[in-house]
Amino acid sequence: MKILVVGGGGREHAVIKALKKNPLAEEIFALPGNGGIVEATCVPIGAKEIDKIVSFAVENKIDYAVVTPDDPLVLGAVDELEKAGIPCFGPNKAAAIIEGSKAFSKNLMKKYGIPTAKYEIFSDKAAAIAYLKKQDMPIVVKADGLALGKGVIIAKTLEEAEAAVNSIMEDKIFGASGNSIVIEEFLEGPEVSVLSFTDGNVIVPMVSSMDHKRARDGDEGLNTGGMGTVAPNPYYTEEVAKRCKEEIFIPTVEAMKREGRTFKGCLYFGLMLCKDGPKVIEYNCRFGDPETQVVLPLLKTDLLTVMRAVTDGKLKDVPVEFYDKSACCVIMASDGYPEKYEKGYEISIPSDVFDDVYVAGAKRDGEKLLTNGGRVLGVTATAGDLKSAIDAAYAKVKRISFANAYYRKDIGKKALQAKEK
Repeated sequence: MKILVVGGGGREHAVIKALKKNPLAEEIFALPGNGGIVEATCVPIGAKEIDKIVSFAVENKIDYAVVTPDDPLVLGAVDELEKAGIPCFGPNKAAAIIEGSKAFSKNLMKKYGIPTAKYEIFSDKAAAIAYLKKQDMPIVVKADGLALGKGVIIAKTLEEAEAAVNSIMEDKIFGASGNSIVIEEFLEGPEVSVLSFTDGNVIVPMVSSMDHKRARDGDEGLNTGGMGTVAPNPYYTEEVAKRCKEEIFIPTVEAMKREGRTFKGCLYFGLMLCKDGPKVIEYNCRFGDPETQVVLPLLKTDLLTVMRAVTDGKLKDVPVEFYDKSACCVIMASDGYPEKYEKGYEISIPSDVFDDVYVAGAKRDGEKLLTNGGRVLGVTATAGDLKSAIDAAYAKVKRISFANAYYRKDIGKKALQAKEK
């Protein structure tokens, strides 16, 4: 089979490595990919250049396509590929709105009784600020549309909340995504990420994970796209998992179907485990990054087989199994990320470690691999227990080098403390 993977980061590298395990995956193309994805042929076509992606797929007789980033999914890449006769993994445009519009997803949850934070939606700045003056702090202000996972501001005071509304709606720090905003109550409790496979009828949750969003140790510094993950999340007990499936996962899939927006692909649940039960913080219409880099290495069943079952609406016929192990991924970034950083430094990765490295921001210069982004790569290790997985991941990190490399030293620390309680 000829397979096309749309995207070019560490998540896509993890997906490609998992797909390669199936002998049917003879040839894989990554559009655009990056210099570190050596398991696929990288083609310099951007993930949002949908017409070019479809033309490439048709001309190269692609048998199957996997669309992973949010932008092309929301823009309808799956619809256009399927129109051209190419089966795809990923939701169509109608279903991808579950991430493309926070207002849509919040209204969906309200309509179908899916637990989430109390909220209001505003497209008028004055009305939003008037509403804030009557609310308790802290409070959460979100841009309605896509913002590279960064369109959320947690305001501790009324002044911070008003500044957030101004920066999103007036200064347009997230562009047109901030034409409307969602203001919602601040929830407290452990956060859990759960990716799931669904064909619109059956939903199969993957291993839970714990993300580390802040740039610096101790959860200090700015929010990032993610500095590391561990799986499984110790707060996500069997009892919690059962409750989430019954109260959140199945109702969400059924709600989307009732709305005429049947979701097929990877549905991501960002959850908060509150005192009064689990609640949805956000939905994503795709694999999370870097959660994918700890979840897929724990997947025992072959990924291509699962994906094709999702596409064909036959997920109930495929037993999806995971290893009873733990995983840890540490992100190595360019110092200064997520603000200003320098790139173009040579990366040294020992060959015996490369299988466990997922490259996100790199380019080729002849035989050299150079840094070309904020998050440069993720390093993953699996083991029988979480502490061993964390130790093994950091041991691998120490063997990889590039100038101005930065990584958090405490990935998984919170999870270990939770396990000791």
